[in-house]
Amino acid sequence: MLGNLKLLKEDMKNKGWTICTFTFRYKSINYIVLVKRFVGGEKRIDRYALVKLEFMKEANLDDSLSMEANSRKLIIDAETLRKYFGIEYANNLGCILQQFTKRLGGCIPTEIKLQPSILEKQAMLRSLNKSDSEDPNKIYCIGVKRNPEGKNRSEFNADKTKLLRKRLFEYYKNDRSISFCYSADSTKENDDTTILKNFSNH
Repeated sequence: MLGNLKLLKEDMKNKGWTICTFTFRYKSINYIVLVKRFVGGEKRIDRYALVKLEFMKEANLDDSLSMEANSRKLIIDAETLRKYFGIEYANNLGCILQQFTKRLGGCIPTEIKLQPSILEKQAMLRSLNKSDSEDPNKIYCIGVKRNPEGKNRSEFNADKTKLLRKRLFEYYKNDRSISFCYSADSTKENDDTTILKNFSNH
């Protein structure tokens, strides 16, 4: 029912992304769905889980629900799923949940969306900052730094920069010993030229 997750995960891996997004509408409510690979701090709970899904209501990104999933099912208890999506209890609940999963499966793309909407980007950045133990408001790039020997930039730091500063990321994408530094203060943000110049002066 969720077979596209396998293809989507492969595409994420091939294109070097830890996270991607798609939209899902259920009972007149729009959701942004984040699909996350198990890398870095994202630990798998169920050994058969393929990816982690995080549903966020478009109207309020804080109203979210996370669960693991594989190509056959959502790995979550029925009651939690029911409450979050407003699915009424019924005798044929198993069928209803199956219909829900099938409907979700029909919305899952097989390739990552390279041009996410502003809101989708916002949702992805919140998640990436959380995964990287960063302040969610740190979205203004102030510079780059060389990591201590043997330390590479996190995949989350790379994805964040691909979303926010694609051109800057291109300069350093092959040198994983370099990380991108962010601030929550917009006045500290630097343009690419300044960042490149400052780094070469070091």
